[in-house]
Amino acid sequence: MKKLVALCATVLIAATGTMTASAQQYEVEKGDNLWSIAQRYNTSVDRLIDINNLKTTVIQPKQKIALYETYEVKKGDTLTDISNIYHVSIAELMEWNNLYSDLILIGQELRIKETGTKIDQQNAIAAKQAVNTNTKAKTVSRSVSNNDTSKQKVEGRTIAVTATAYTAECTGCSGITYTGVDLNKNRHAKVIAVDPNLIPLGSKVYVEGYGYATAEDIGGAIKGNRIDIHVPTKTEAFNWGVREVNVTIIE
Repeated sequence: MKKLVALCATVLIAATGTMTASAQQYEVEKGDNLWSIAQRYNTSVDRLIDINNLKTTVIQPKQKIALYETYEVKKGDTLTDISNIYHVSIAELMEWNNLYSDLILIGQELRIKETGTKIDQQNAIAAKQAVNTNTKAKTVSRSVSNNDTSKQKVEGRTIAVTATAYTAECTGCSGITYTGVDLNKNRHAKVIAVDPNLIPLGSKVYVEGYGYATAEDIGGAIKGNRIDIHVPTKTEAFNWGVREVNVTIIE
């Protein structure tokens, strides 16, 4: 499931206020198609489909098409925070917004033209190295539970990962995982997004600090030793932030 990282993913601003995102729009004219609009505004058809949650490439005159997201700067925000939220580089944020320094102002709107580009490549390299070091991961037994209050034995292969959080409660999110789970119907579903090369889809897992879950989703930024946990609300996603946790693959 494609996610507005919004939230989705990788939130570092839990204590700095609620994230506000909007999208600049284009009104479709006669003769327009998604390809021509994408070319005109230096984006891609896939990106337009993702942002607008379109079910078809057919568009109609007068239809409003979001071209890209914008982020409204809040007190305490930095370009580093925002780049981590959207999985882009600081250089890209500066280029898209004609910034000549890392100084940003409260209330300023920043264009987010893409998500999950250069950061993903860096993560892939780091993840590959991490996978190599975890190839001989041992089967361990740990005393844990869903809420870490009562003890029970969890056995399986344990790996260390970077965990971020996402929710279906976001503009443009379909709410449907890669395997077809409808998170809008079950906001409390214990689901994680994984790199299937590391954790197979359908795997039952235990995530430290989150509990038992099932690997039902993937994501453009989820490569190697990285997961995205599903939570019901944006607030919970913000509060989770970015954590280093252990994941035990049970089956």
